[in-house]
Amino acid sequence: MNQPLRQRPLAIGPLRAFEAVARRLSFRAAAEELHLTQSAISRQIQALEQEIGCTLFLRGTRHVELTADGAALQATVNTVLDRLDGTVRQIRQSKGRRVVNVTTFASFASLWLIPRLEAFQREHPDIDIRVSAHDGLEELEDGEIDLALRYATPEQLGRAEEAQRLFGETLTPVISPWLAGRAATGEAPPLRQPADLVGHTLAEEDDQRPSAEYLSWRRWLREHGVATLQPRRWMYLNFTYQQVQAALAGQAVALARLALVSEQLQRGDLIEPFGPEGRASSPFVYWLLLSRHGRGRPEVQQFSAWVLEQARQSRQDIGEQD
Repeated sequence: MNQPLRQRPLAIGPLRAFEAVARRLSFRAAAEELHLTQSAISRQIQALEQEIGCTLFLRGTRHVELTADGAALQATVNTVLDRLDGTVRQIRQSKGRRVVNVTTFASFASLWLIPRLEAFQREHPDIDIRVSAHDGLEELEDGEIDLALRYATPEQLGRAEEAQRLFGETLTPVISPWLAGRAATGEAPPLRQPADLVGHTLAEEDDQRPSAEYLSWRRWLREHGVATLQPRRWMYLNFTYQQVQAALAGQAVALARLALVSEQLQRGDLIEPFGPEGRASSPFVYWLLLSRHGRGRPEVQQFSAWVLEQARQSRQDIGEQD
């Protein structure tokens, strides 16, 4: 018996999830981009497939690809969402809503920017902030981006004369108070010196980019005189904020970016088991860049000034001289 044709309009939420997965060809990457769990993305895609009545993706063990139906839907969805977003921008502008479009990488957004945004929005309730957070670099002059928060060495930054330095990079081992307490009472192996890491799980950067050399435990162990040390186990994670979450949960010792966890350290949510002596430097720097069209807009200037003030506070928190 033939199934009746579905007439109900599609919900917009699953279409957003579909567009992200189709563009990234990865459920995990789409989840990171949309700040959802991977299971939530999967549920939305499954609901969309059931609603339409076809399979949109071929799911392999290590890859995802569009079906013919999925490719046909992608072409239409891209056009529809672009028109929808453009209309929303026009409405907001006509109603006096001012929007600042920010691009940065996911861990910086999760650990440093988003926790501070409430303070800015409290001071500027008429300015909307749109954060595009993913590890691919967006073109600063594409007409959509007003401000970029980047992570690079001065050499990698090239001829970006307008770049403003936020703070440098310092790495430090961090653990949860729960793990620190267990180590102190003998319920877990000790953590008084670098050699004690042999009894613990280390959250390692699973990344092939040049910055991974400096974010890696291997380099830190060499610099602290235990180059051949093998921990109890490795936990490989490819985002910094995942490593911090593992440390907060007491599951591992993370090699954290000091500026991104300074508030957790101040609150006591994280602890440096080796203190300042356990810190290591890196040539990478955090930068603020404004697009040409963003520099002349008062709301972008206000947000930029606020970011620079927050960065000044971060430099003070980590002991970096201006």
